[in-house]
Amino acid sequence: MRLLELQNESDSLQACAAAGRSVADGNLRGWAALLTGAEPALADGLRQSGIVVLQGSRGALALGSIAQIWLAARSLADALERQPLREAAQDLMRRAANVESPARGTAWKLPRSHLPEGRTLVMGIVNATPDSFSDGGAYDPIAQGLKLAEDGADIIDVGGESTRPNASPVDAVEERRRTEHVVRELSRRTGLPISIDTTKAAVAAPALDAGAEIVNDVSGLARDPELFRAASGAAVCLMHMRGTPADMQSRATYSDLHGEVAQELTEALERARAAGIPDERIALDPGLGFAKTGVQNLTLLRRLRELTQLGRPLVVGASRKSFIGAATGRPAPERLFGSVAAAVIGASNGASVLRVHDVKATREALAVADAVGTSVA
Repeated sequence: MRLLELQNESDSLQACAAAGRSVADGNLRGWAALLTGAEPALADGLRQSGIVVLQGSRGALALGSIAQIWLAARSLADALERQPLREAAQDLMRRAANVESPARGTAWKLPRSHLPEGRTLVMGIVNATPDSFSDGGAYDPIAQGLKLAEDGADIIDVGGESTRPNASPVDAVEERRRTEHVVRELSRRTGLPISIDTTKAAVAAPALDAGAEIVNDVSGLARDPELFRAASGAAVCLMHMRGTPADMQSRATYSDLHGEVAQELTEALERARAAGIPDERIALDPGLGFAKTGVQNLTLLRRLRELTQLGRPLVVGASRKSFIGAATGRPAPERLFGSVAAAVIGASNGASVLRVHDVKATREALAVADAVGTSVA
């Protein structure tokens, strides 16, 4: 079961294909609950509640607004006696509620710090690397972190290994050498929560000891089994990725982009839960640029709100990435305006944390986006 947002003909046709409709309808718009497997009785119940349901060979599409789907699911949950069906209706209610009111940044509970309420949060990027795609070796990492704090960052994310496509791997000793002192100084001098961007327990553990509160793992806790233990007392950001930077772009093949990304993020979430990390410590990142083509990145941003049904805050990092360059024709250091536009679109579509290089400009743009989003005449 999952919710799909149908914004255009392509979305409609994909939804029909997912349900196995023999005659696809390109005119469906709004939201649909895709019900598959053992959920036909739920589809019948939704139909009896007044929801339009289109049946296919692999499942059904229950069509309506988020409010209509939630109300119908609540009615069923109250009326059903069979436990599996009641649980399915309750799951649909939860998903619809999560989309209606996406988890904000303050739902991400850090071990020590309290994130500010009432606005979209900004995570500033500090690359302690010589080879990151847009600014590797361009600055002193500590000075850059202090600047980002002054510019209004809510979180500072420190990384010591480039994850750009085809980047060369860095061993844990070198990555720790690059990052540990940066984390320590920025934690001490900014008072902001610090995130360590790593897939390695041998890097995360000393960074946490040095003052970091967040482990930002691009592998979604899939690469280093020891990282579970290192991150057990921290908050975590779990990103969607396939493969490694060396081969990830060859794995950007999806038959159902949002469905597969949502499923693989759910698997990362389950790995964290199995390791004893509570939900309130977990944020999710769809991984723009990681095993995604340019068009796939744009589509993920356009229908980002679908991923809010997972119920955890979304961290989105579009800043300066190649799909912005493809749209604007600008090289990485000149993608400020495109990056700010992507950040505002992400925030408008459900992201609660934006991971960016240009904190000051993004902070100002998000102030307007947040004001519009919360305005009441």
